[in-house]
Amino acid sequence: MPKTSVIMPVYNVAPYVEKCARSVLAQTEQDLELILVDDGSTDSSGALCDGLSKEDPRVRVIHQENAGLGGARNRGIEEALGEYLLFVDSDDWLEPGILESARKAAEKTGADLVFFNFRTVDEAGNALSEFREAQPKNQPLSIAEHKDIYLASPCAWNKLYRAALFRDTGIRYPGRVWYEDIRTTLKLLLAADRAVFLDDIGYNYLLRQGSITNNLNAARNREIIEAFQDILSYFKAQKKAEEYREELCYLTLLHEYLTASVRVLRIEKHHPLLEEFSAYLNGEFPEWKQNKYLPRLGKKRRLLLFLLERKQYGLISLLFRIKG
Repeated sequence: MPKTSVIMPVYNVAPYVEKCARSVLAQTEQDLELILVDDGSTDSSGALCDGLSKEDPRVRVIHQENAGLGGARNRGIEEALGEYLLFVDSDDWLEPGILESARKAAEKTGADLVFFNFRTVDEAGNALSEFREAQPKNQPLSIAEHKDIYLASPCAWNKLYRAALFRDTGIRYPGRVWYEDIRTTLKLLLAADRAVFLDDIGYNYLLRQGSITNNLNAARNREIIEAFQDILSYFKAQKKAEEYREELCYLTLLHEYLTASVRVLRIEKHHPLLEEFSAYLNGEFPEWKQNKYLPRLGKKRRLLLFLLERKQYGLISLLFRIKG
């Protein structure tokens, strides 16, 4: 059986799918399988997947009716044979040595999760920014003792997972929703014992039109409220909501209020969601202004928070127009 299963959902990404798949197959870690889940593509993506499977026996292709990103990942989880899982989105690509580094770190430390850094890139392949986690590197960390691990990037794809974390808990990604990563990652962290953070940049995230980051459908950002309702309900059901209240408060502030508000503001200055985001944060966490993690926001985010609280929406929009 392969040591690691790399799960790659594919949906109408013909211009990108081969580059992504080949970045997996070219890993210095060769003991892997690549599971391509063709999620009902209507372009040539499915045929390209089949072509890759004929070239390399490590490639398995699953064709299914469209189930959304979460549904495609879940199908990959069910089919995977590896001891470890790694997710990659089909328009992104991996750095050549990241799978080997992550797998060795997991085996050396017994970690359930191995985090690695990533960069964002544009359509021309230009690096836009780098994201590095602020945690001690290359050493096992108890997640229960280092609660700020919950504040790490919730992306599905910058982590290697012990497959048993999914198999033993039954945790899966919700289908056909936005913000499926944060809903799932926080639940997995609650179930996990140890994590390791690598210093490597292992993942290239393509910012392209149509991603949630660039999507112009302001109304769909309400799904961040639904995501946090799901998360808070889960932590309450596990009797962990009070133990992790500080972390859940900060995450709600950062993702549900600050980030989602700015995303909506860049589309429409007076959208009713802005008031709804504020009401949700203040309703669930009226004490948020005393949260111990607020200094982590940094100067730029604290400025945005200051302006949001004063409903200076036009000024926020102007700031982003000047930056653009």
